[in-house]
This record gives sequence, C-alpha cells and structure tokens, in this order.
Amino acid sequence: MAKTNPLTFIQQVRAEVSKVVWPTRREVLLTTVMVFIMAALTAVFFFLVDLLVRSGLQGILTIFG
Repeated sequence: MAKTNPLTFIQQVRAEVSKVVWPTRREVLLTTVMVFIMAALTAVFFFLVDLLVRSGLQGILTIFG
C-alpha cells in the first residue's frame, strides 16, 4: 500500500467530503418520523404475537394440566 504525506491525505479527504450529498432538514424529519412509526408498529406486532402465544399456551396447560 502506497504511503501519502499528510497534506495529500487531507486534500483527498476534503475532496471526498465535498462529494457528500447531505440530507435536507425535511428529509431528516421525515425519516425520523418513519423510524418511530415502524418501531411502534413492530412493538404492537410483537405484543400481539406474544399475547397469542401466551393465551395458546395457557389454553393447552388448562386442558392437560
């Protein structure tokens, strides 16, 4: 691997950072809201699955227990 001097490295880093397309405030807000919505939906889904499994197991245990 070729070694570069620190000045060249810093110039290359600045050139690469200038190519980055930063999201707008609206895009950040929208994606943040979407993450919270998906997290809430996932929590509700797993709560319902847990409730279903728990009631099924309780039903089986009352029949055979």
